[in-house]
Amino acid sequence: MMCWLCATLAVAQPPLHHSVVGQSATSSDGALTITLGAKLQNYSGGPAENRDTDIDSPKSANIHPSGKKYYINSLEGCRTVVYEMVTNRKLKTINHHCDPSKDSLWSTPSHLYPFTHYTKDLNTFAGKPVEGCFSHAGRYFWVPYYRRTYDINAQDPSALAVIDTRTDEIVLLMETGPLPKMVAASHDGKYMAVTHWGNNTVGLIRIDSDDPHQWHHERVLVVDYVLPLNFSLTKQIDRDNESGYCLRGTVFTPDDHYLLVGCMGQNGGIAVFDMHEMKYLGRVQGMRPNVRHLVIRDGWLYLSINAAGYVQRIRLEKFLDAARQAHNHKAQVQGWQECQIGTGTRTIEMTADGRYIFAACNSSSEVHVVDTRTLTKVAQIRCDSYPVGLDVSADGSKVIVTSQGRRNQGGNAVNIYNVTYCDNTKRDIVP
Repeated sequence: MMCWLCATLAVAQPPLHHSVVGQSATSSDGALTITLGAKLQNYSGGPAENRDTDIDSPKSANIHPSGKKYYINSLEGCRTVVYEMVTNRKLKTINHHCDPSKDSLWSTPSHLYPFTHYTKDLNTFAGKPVEGCFSHAGRYFWVPYYRRTYDINAQDPSALAVIDTRTDEIVLLMETGPLPKMVAASHDGKYMAVTHWGNNTVGLIRIDSDDPHQWHHERVLVVDYVLPLNFSLTKQIDRDNESGYCLRGTVFTPDDHYLLVGCMGQNGGIAVFDMHEMKYLGRVQGMRPNVRHLVIRDGWLYLSINAAGYVQRIRLEKFLDAARQAHNHKAQVQGWQECQIGTGTRTIEMTADGRYIFAACNSSSEVHVVDTRTLTKVAQIRCDSYPVGLDVSADGSKVIVTSQGRRNQGGNAVNIYNVTYCDNTKRDIVP
């Protein structure tokens, strides 16, 4: 099955754009203003003070729950960079280079992820950090590696790093399945789900101990079938294509009863697992194809639709009713509400009060703002070319966006936006 992402990559590449600090946009109703307050970049041109060579294909941004710092995962740079929120001062560069000196950091092998192509120096590699997730009230930051650098086609187990945010040091390394991307923590602190783009599986790690050395892999969940992997060891292929359902957005329902996983591949829909019974219910379809990111808030399930550029939503209970009635692991649910925004809609995140959605639109090189009261677009602002990752601070005053780049063009930038709200709407602050 071809990943629908390829449809967006096959078209003509949009022109490059570099944002300028100070540019601003006000929503159509005057309720908010978004301004580019600062940026980090690793390309020529622009003020020298913006230059940071650690920004190398930045994939994701994660703001620490304290609001005091944020983390940028530089995929090709094989590093996670930590910045102070108020000043954007660099606090730490965490290198994801593994060798025998790191052997003591590895958790006990689970035997769930056997190597089938590589046999020597398995734990000597550089990891390519993709996404991130906090656990234990922000104490730990989880970073999966797209692949180990020697595994050119991401067909053997990859790994993830756990960073202690008090010291910003890696304190644990764990194996994963092939090509992990998303990580999501259950609300009860019991599980970390690791979604493997590479072969239609999701790994569950038990984390309900305060001691990282007690954490362990519990099981592997499968969406329909495990994709067989037997690619070349010398010639690189495009794993954005050869990856089955291309599993991506991952979220637990608020009661942790269900785990939802977006299938970015064409006609993939959303896979649903019953976490009480550890049972795969099936794939729910009916939304637009190319589901990328999932968010649950206030009884609604929100989706970003990548290629066509939409935010869609449906009542969560209606969606789950369809999943529970899935026949032969397939179900349809109709009645999606939608708002068309910029093409290539990747990460979406919401303000703490649920009022606004901010979306990174890759192909249009913009950040769009959607008002959830009416599910309409109310603002948009230009961004450095090909934004992909995004996070919103707990008080809604900061939006941090990573521009990764395409085909070795554009990107290599982090845009830091300031948001002011002019309608006296109470901003709920999450401690």
